Amino acid sequence: MKQICFALGMAALTLTANQCLADTKPAMQISKTAAAANSVQKVPLNTATLAQLDAIPGLGEKKAQALLDYIAEHGPIKDQAQLTQVKGIGEKLAAKISPYLSFN
Repeated sequence: MKQICFALGMAALTLTANQCLADTKPAMQISKTAAAANSVQKVPLNTATLAQLDAIPGLGEKKAQALLDYIAEHGPIKDQAQLTQVKGIGEKLAAKISPYLSFN
């Protein structure tokens, strides 16, 4: 009889623990890019200052200056694909920073 009561008690404890764990939801994970695209005001690329571009995560002062130099020499940048023509900016970096930029 003790064994049956013990087994029933353990089963009830297991079911209760499983139910408690099932009710907890994992913390929502938001990537930097998704957060930037949804909550941060975009920087107008073609009229931005060095300080504004330098503040974009992953860009840095040298690449921000390279962007400004490219715009001064070639005119406005119209889209993400054109970002890759700037020295030091490849496809991965262009994809990473484009959510922070507007191409107007």
